[in-house]
Amino acid sequence: MRALGGVECGIPSALSARRMAASLKSAKIRAVQGLAKEDRLSSNDDTAAARQLLDLINGSWIAQACYVTARLGIADLLAAGPRSAADLAAQTGAHPPALRRLLSALGSVDICRQREDGTFEMTRLGALLRADVPCSMRAWALQWGGEAWQVWANLLHSVKTGQSARSLITGGAGFDHLERDPQAAQIFNQAMVDLTRLAAQDITRAYDFAGKRVLDVGGGYGELLAQILTAYPTARGELFDMPHAISQARAHFGGRGLEGRCEFTPGDFFVSVPAGADVYVLKTVIHDWPDDKAREVLRTCRSAMGPDARLLVIERLMPERLDPSAENRSLARIDLHMLVALGAQERTLGHMLSLLASAGLQQVRRIETQSEFQILEAQR
Repeated sequence: MRALGGVECGIPSALSARRMAASLKSAKIRAVQGLAKEDRLSSNDDTAAARQLLDLINGSWIAQACYVTARLGIADLLAAGPRSAADLAAQTGAHPPALRRLLSALGSVDICRQREDGTFEMTRLGALLRADVPCSMRAWALQWGGEAWQVWANLLHSVKTGQSARSLITGGAGFDHLERDPQAAQIFNQAMVDLTRLAAQDITRAYDFAGKRVLDVGGGYGELLAQILTAYPTARGELFDMPHAISQARAHFGGRGLEGRCEFTPGDFFVSVPAGADVYVLKTVIHDWPDDKAREVLRTCRSAMGPDARLLVIERLMPERLDPSAENRSLARIDLHMLVALGAQERTLGHMLSLLASAGLQQVRRIETQSEFQILEAQR
């Protein structure tokens, strides 16, 4: 058999055949080992993903732990210094061992801290569950863990029907139940004050209210309006909302020395709003209502506006797609809350512009703030 370049031509030799067989066997072993390694990696990835999903599903316990802590007033009781679980239980009517377990659990998320002597104290984070601190979240903890928690238990109803589940809990839609339940009204309105406070300064810096008469439509206790009047001493204000909010709002302004610069008018913004303002403000009002009702509110405001007046719609704007991020998780939660609580929604910029146009509002100017909110300024 003739060789070319040291390699035989024709039928392979017995030695070459054995070598080829060994090579094929080795390749098969490596392939099997590779598949096994891929299976192990895939299994590890699936396990990690399962644990991540489990953390998301189980995370709701923190909301209820904060709610109970706020309901018992634990952070307020610890304002003067550390105390034992038994002492706190005696003052709140709680079961001592159970309260100790709650406080220990809150230590795992840095809300509470157990000291070497066994007493407990609130951390900087937990101190925000007090009622008397500037950035208090106590009212929101009560709102989210109380009424909102019951409503969210019926999310399936809202997803299947597109309707609010609140009527299943309160017996009525929208905010009518607040007129019948003073305690629920106080918690809700204070929660809105606390949430608004987080963004109010950014909003007041983004728009010039100097020398303007500002009408805050559906402004609750008027936290945004109060901050506007504080930041712009030449501005005057009028707060317009349902009686349950207006009845308590005077004290909110009086404590800041602003009552003399503000009028307080109860009413229904589906019927009419006061005329004569330079600037009409709707902060997180439109997102409370489906399109037909939101359009009614906008048209009512337009009817009250003079030719030079401006309407400010202050809302979060949804992106066209929600990719994974902390900001988008917050938007997703709020949007679903609007669905389940009110049969409403957060809207994209395009959706908002279409809604404003359908209400006869035009020349819309978009103004960004340093917060999650944006301002859409419109004219009649």
